[in-house]
Amino acid sequence: MTEPLAALSDIPPDALPAVHRIENTPAEEAHPMIAEMVHSVYPHDQIYGDYCTLQGFVAAPARQVYDYLAHTRSLEEWTFSLRGFAPVGDDGLWLGKDLLGDGDTDIYARTRACPDAMTVDYHCAWDQGEHLWMIYLMRVVDAQVVLDKPGSVVLWTNCHHPFYDRNPFPEKALPGRDAWVGDYWDVFYPGHRLELDNLTQICEYRHAHGLPLTPAGL
Repeated sequence: MTEPLAALSDIPPDALPAVHRIENTPAEEAHPMIAEMVHSVYPHDQIYGDYCTLQGFVAAPARQVYDYLAHTRSLEEWTFSLRGFAPVGDDGLWLGKDLLGDGDTDIYARTRACPDAMTVDYHCAWDQGEHLWMIYLMRVVDAQVVLDKPGSVVLWTNCHHPFYDRNPFPEKALPGRDAWVGDYWDVFYPGHRLELDNLTQICEYRHAHGLPLTPAGL
């Protein structure tokens, strides 16, 4: 039989007073603490400050949705403004255009996909492909497991990298361009919601009409 875990035995009892477990915080004390965390209105920065996370249901098989997302060029279909991707070299780096702002910004992307976990991470950057700091973290979950119905749940998170606040490579920017990708951080959530809705409609249409989710040539 496995011995009981001696949880936190390596940390002095008073070293982490803000760690609340039932052993040191009875349920009747925890309930009002949790209630205090729930508000009817939240400041914008509290919800969309350092992270932007959204999720949605797609009425199409999870493995097929994952396979579609794992293709870098799928970004040309379901994102609002990324277009014209072509491979750069043979190391998985692609170069396309972001049509936001002045409409001719180079965007580099490398897709890191894990079929076992059905995660797809897009490592991207405007203007240069040496430091891909804009990371789009996506995971596809079988809805049968989590919602007890066929389909997919897509989870998507972005983290507020400090480069969103300042362009680290101003010398590589398109001459005369005024916009910077970080200017859009405050509307990342609704913008990504629009794109996730695009993804949902594209995948659901193809699935409902018997078409491959990943079309030939992608």
